[in-house]
Amino acid sequence: MGDIFVGIALLLVSLVVFLLSIRSFLEKGFLFNNAYIYASKKQRETMNKKPYYRQTAVVFLLIAIVFLCLGFATLWDAGWMTYLAGALMLIILIYAIVSSIAIEKQKMQH
Repeated sequence: MGDIFVGIALLLVSLVVFLLSIRSFLEKGFLFNNAYIYASKKQRETMNKKPYYRQTAVVFLLIAIVFLCLGFATLWDAGWMTYLAGALMLIILIYAIVSSIAIEKQKMQH
């Protein structure tokens, strides 16, 4: 019975993160990105937020898929889905690093 509650909670978290991803793809709402959060007020006013919104949206989308996999793995007792979630987490880490480097290189060219 406890697995059902955990599975449903994971699916709800997935839904919330997916909605945050959609808002980021639409470039609406707060920008949950370290480059933006740690920038000074003056830098925030002049920075091109588009690549940061896109990066955030992709990361949130992948995180939503991870929680979706974990939720279904819990509800269906499908342990193989946890391996899929682990692989996705590794992909998220690699994507975040590579895209951050690409954004910085793009800023240097302009």
